[in-house]
Amino acid sequence: MVSVTASEVQKNFGEWHDRAFEEPVEITRYGRSTAFLVSARLFHELMNSYRKAIPVEELEEGDLAALAKAEVQTDTPYRLDDIPDPEGSFKP
Repeated sequence: MVSVTASEVQKNFGEWHDRAFEEPVEITRYGRSTAFLVSARLFHELMNSYRKAIPVEELEEGDLAALAKAEVQTDTPYRLDDIPDPEGSFKP
């Protein structure tokens, strides 16, 4: 990824705009990363893959019902105690 100062982007925006189609452009100010210039395609890919975590208390009844009905499609049955606990503190 290329890194460029904000003043350089201002002076030669067209060049950096075109460069963003090839790869993200990191924009810095006073030596710190402040923004990224990315293509519209990459931006939409990132936004479409973005998921936001919310507390369980904010879920609606329909959401909770859908979660309760959800099933994992697998050929092998599983249980929560099959999942290893890296700290050894989980006891079902």
